[in-house]
Amino acid sequence: MKREGFKSRLGFILVSAGCAIGIGNVWRFPYVVGQNGGGIFVLLYLIFLVIMGVPILTMELAVGRASGKSAVLGYKALEKPKSKWHIHGWFCMLGCYMLMMYYTTVSGWMLSYFYKFVTGSFTSDMNVEQVGGVFSKLLDSPGEMILFMAIIVILGFLVCGRGLRNGIEKVSKVMMAALLVMIVVLAVHSSLLDGASKGLAFYLIPDVDKVKEVGIFKVVTSAMNQAFFTLSLGIAAMEIFGSYMSKEKTLPGEAVKICVLDTFVAILSGLIIFPACFAFGVEPDAGPSLIFVTLPNVFVNMSGGRFWGTLFFIFMTFASFSTVIAVFENIISFCTEMFGISRRKAVIINTAVIFIASLPCVLGYNLWRNVHLIGGRDILDTEDFIVSNLLLPIGSLVFLLFCVTKFGWGFDNYIKECNEGEGMKFPRFFKPFFMFVVPALIIVIIIQGLIP
Repeated sequence: MKREGFKSRLGFILVSAGCAIGIGNVWRFPYVVGQNGGGIFVLLYLIFLVIMGVPILTMELAVGRASGKSAVLGYKALEKPKSKWHIHGWFCMLGCYMLMMYYTTVSGWMLSYFYKFVTGSFTSDMNVEQVGGVFSKLLDSPGEMILFMAIIVILGFLVCGRGLRNGIEKVSKVMMAALLVMIVVLAVHSSLLDGASKGLAFYLIPDVDKVKEVGIFKVVTSAMNQAFFTLSLGIAAMEIFGSYMSKEKTLPGEAVKICVLDTFVAILSGLIIFPACFAFGVEPDAGPSLIFVTLPNVFVNMSGGRFWGTLFFIFMTFASFSTVIAVFENIISFCTEMFGISRRKAVIINTAVIFIASLPCVLGYNLWRNVHLIGGRDILDTEDFIVSNLLLPIGSLVFLLFCVTKFGWGFDNYIKECNEGEGMKFPRFFKPFFMFVVPALIIVIIIQGLIP
């Protein structure tokens, strides 16, 4: 049976960028920029994105495009006889399943807040405690959380069930186009608020004193971390879309376009959040409180706040859902290729599997709130620790070593695949940099992630 491919190059770029663009772009990027020297951090982030993110992204795409298969069979098609690189493919799939075990819950929170703003649950007469209480009430309600998580899971697999072109590509084109329009509208609106200039200054003007206060090493490693994790590399989430690519364009050129879109959304997210927060005298916080407590407080005090809150949370729902359907496609493709089942059957089985596997994360905030696992973390944080601190960085290191060492696929094969087609090409003299510098950077990220 002929493997399906993308209908258009734009489809590939938008679907791949949709996989990279997720909650972290809006949730984490603006905050770490503000706390690590503003424009100085942004500059360091862009440098690390170019020297580390782009090369590793091309390696995942190269394995996919050269093999035309999902992770396990992709490795098997390219590895030397009797070698065991394909074992990493199974860990990639473990990472995809585990990522979805908590990502579907957080996506459900976004959808829930979109629903609450649409239906007028947030009103201008609410005080700070009442707005914050909405999130606390959501976490205490397993039924509500399960409902919105289930909607995300079912919709995600319905989209993937229609196939690459008629499902994922068609939906992603519309969703990503809407997402990009919404983020520009929201950013312009926030930047025009009275008092917004303080937020813009906090966010983007280089702050040398802040860098000295935090420490240059911490600022550099924070930028390195953000550049690495923003692309969701290491669990073959991008490899699968490489397997659907044509050979018309080079991989470095396509990787740069994906990174540009991802960075565009991340930077504009800060242009939404900081001007709005400073305009209403609210200090931006990290983590869930920024999205689910701080910003709703801003919206309820803003003229037309119900509209802007609705727009923001449909934007957040699209950002998270684009990642969900990308990872679901990887799971479905893996199941159809490895076990020889139809796409329809893979969709039905995995809808049930992901729904059941997502329940512990939901219950970890209410019925199982006393359950603490690795290092005293709750269920969501434990799942995130395993994916973010182990499977993503170690997986990226494996992809890299497979592509550049003689024990794996080999640098010659990788660079030939990478540079096939029209567009930007990597010169061969990059080999020592890829073999020694990039692995060293990833090892720093792994060590840093394991130190409390």
